[in-house]
Amino acid sequence: MRSDSRFVSEILVRECGEVFAGVASLVDAGGGDGTTAMAIARAFPHVRCSVLELPHVVDAAAAAGSTVEFVAGDMLEFIPPAELVLKKFVLHNWSDEDCVRILKRSKEAISTREPKGKVIIIDVVLGSSPSKQTLEAQLSLDLCMMVLFPGKQREEEKWHKIFLEAGFSRYKISPVLGSRSFIEVYS
Repeated sequence: MRSDSRFVSEILVRECGEVFAGVASLVDAGGGDGTTAMAIARAFPHVRCSVLELPHVVDAAAAAGSTVEFVAGDMLEFIPPAELVLKKFVLHNWSDEDCVRILKRSKEAISTREPKGKVIIIDVVLGSSPSKQTLEAQLSLDLCMMVLFPGKQREEEKWHKIFLEAGFSRYKISPVLGSRSFIEVYS
């Protein structure tokens, strides 16, 4: 995941950097060792970045030292307030019901901010690319999810349904990250 985060973070700050303009705070929920949050903090020093992760992950990551704050917790229960909540390659691990629960917690986290924030999701949107090779890669990832986790890759229609159930009113999908897309979700 660290190597994947390095790769995706480079693209994220280069291709999607405008999303961080004027943003004061970000929480990377399920952000592992903080690789993505650290890349964002380096590229956009005005953004106060934190990582929400399970206690045993925080213990290992925080010991390494960083400008990023680590918060121990469970994103199914609570996400710290921030203008942006980031979920990089997280939601595909979860069932639809759990995704709705996580996104409701995300909505609570961004709703405490003025102006209201948004959720950024980096994940697969099946069929989002016209490339046959990209679709094949997405479907291979879907098979892995079905075998290893209760999650799955989702088409835009399924994402739309999950966003509505979680209380969001609109979203924007940009397939700029190979087999994954950059999804902005708004209250």
